[in-house]
This record gives sequence, structure tokens and C-alpha cells, in this order.
Amino acid sequence: MKIGFFGVEEQQKEYFKIAFPKDKLYFCSDKLCIKNVTKFKNVDSISIFINSPVTESVINKLQNLKLITTRSTGFDHIDLNAAEKRKITVCNVPVYGENTVAEHAFALISCLSRRIPEALERTKKSFSPDGLRGFDLKDKTLGVIGTGNIGKNAIQIGKGFNMKVLAFDIYKDQKFAKQANFKYVTLEELLKKSDIITLHIPLNKHTFHLIDKKKISLMKRGTVLINTSRGPVIDTLAILPALKSGKLGGAGLDVLEEEAKLFRKVKFDQKTNKILKANLELIKMSNVLVTPHNAFNTKEAVRRIMETTVKNINGFKKGRKINVVKPFKKK
Repeated sequence: MKIGFFGVEEQQKEYFKIAFPKDKLYFCSDKLCIKNVTKFKNVDSISIFINSPVTESVINKLQNLKLITTRSTGFDHIDLNAAEKRKITVCNVPVYGENTVAEHAFALISCLSRRIPEALERTKKSFSPDGLRGFDLKDKTLGVIGTGNIGKNAIQIGKGFNMKVLAFDIYKDQKFAKQANFKYVTLEELLKKSDIITLHIPLNKHTFHLIDKKKISLMKRGTVLINTSRGPVIDTLAILPALKSGKLGGAGLDVLEEEAKLFRKVKFDQKTNKILKANLELIKMSNVLVTPHNAFNTKEAVRRIMETTVKNINGFKKGRKINVVKPFKKK
């Protein structure tokens, strides 16, 4: 099998060489895109990360392509409809970072609640806690939007902090709710009652800008918003004024809308420029913590990603397809 690996580090390259000794492997440290796709036009399978946009145009350039494996849980960077049209199998890594990403979400929550970044900067100049008063997590209400593997871990961590938990999901796991002692509610009720809201949902046409001006208006004044899922789940132009006014008390963002275009010296359309300008403002705000899509990035999680990627490819080769994802069809 001819397999192309994109966005791989040297350590990952060596791992895959050992895992696939009889296959023809192509390695590229850069992302896969329309500019370099023709160099790999004969591959049967591609392994990519979230920064490789597998559009219909890219898929059409890969005439022998039978398998796409993304080394991520999210798959919004892949045109699933175009893949399905070509009968190309798409696989993801559904459970590599269920604890990893949830832990990062709580790292952001803890830093915001105790004003850690400001405290660090203060200590470089003076040893005084003046103006750095934070708040307890105990007895606060945590709203978890999305109770898949990551959301469930976030709930369990929240319970460890003695928080009250409300959750919203289209697919409700009532058995887990009873076990973990939390309650499923409507999205509206969650938004109205939560002190901290954390997002753990995939990006699709139904979740795009799920958190917008109208949803923010339902929240308590001072609510803290956390996003470790995908940037466009939040309307950037809606949260910026809310953070400035105090309607939102803070935000912890591991992902940003149009994040791949940030700091690039290229001309974009007016709407994109507005979002990018807002992102730069968010990064500088004292009540906002932005990390560079790093929630997944631990030694243990990366190892699990590689292991599952190997299983996905070997399973496909043996006719046992696993971790297959298909276009989302709302019931």
C-alpha cells in the first residue's frame, strides 16, 4: 500500500516506518494542500492532521485514494461528502484525548478562576496580591455542552472540584448521568444557569456559531466560557464585546475562528479580517486565555494517536474498517 503521511514529526516518522515495513511510505512535514497534492497523486491512503484541508479539489487530485485517516478526533477539515461520493473510507481517532483535552479545559478554568497569568506577571514586578482576587470552583455550576468522551471526562473533573453540573447533548447518556450525578437540561436552561460553560462538540453546519449574540444574552453576567473544541463553534465578533462589557467574565480558548490565518501576512476578505482583528484583541485581554490549539498535545495522547492510526490503516488493509466517520445527517 502507498501511504502518505502529512504534518509528521521525526519521531512519528520513525514510528510509522516500524509499523509499516512492507508498505511504500511518503512523508511530508508540511500539511497536505492543493499546492503539493500532485506530488503524492499515486497514494492509496493519506494520514493527515487538522491543518490539512482535504477538500473536494484535493480528493479529485488523488485518483487512487481509498482511505483517509485523520490523526484527530475532529474531522471538519475533511469533505466527507466528496469522500463518500468517491467511496473513500474516512477514519478518525475518537478516544485518544478524552482525558487530555478535558484536563486542558480545566487548566484554563483554574487559571481564570485564580487569575494565574496576571499573578505571574505581577510577581515579576512586586510581591502583592492586591487586585488579584479570584473565585472558588466549589459549588459553582458547570455547564457542559457535548457529553461525548471528552465531555464526560470534563464532568468527572468538575465533580472532583465539587461543582454542580448541567449538561446538554442531542444524544443523552442517562446511565452515565445517574452514575456521575449530573442532570441533562435544555441548552437554554444550561446557558441561563451555568457559571462556567465548556464546549466539547464537533464542528458541523448545526454547531457553527452555536454560541452567538443571542445565546450570550441568555447567560448570567460574568459567565466564563471555555472552548477546546473548534473555533467556529463560537461567533468571535459576538464574544469580543461581551468580554469587554463584562457580560462574559472571562474566556479560555484553545481554538479560534480562522486560527490558521492568524499572523499570516496575506490579504483576506473583509469578514475574515474582522475576525482576525478580533482574535488579536482577545489574545491581549487580561480576562482571556488563548492557547494555540494545544489541548491534545501530551506525550501520552500523541502516542495513542499513532497507535490508533496504525490500527485504522491495518484494519482497512484486512477488510475490517474501524473508527469510520461519515457525513452528519440530522435525524
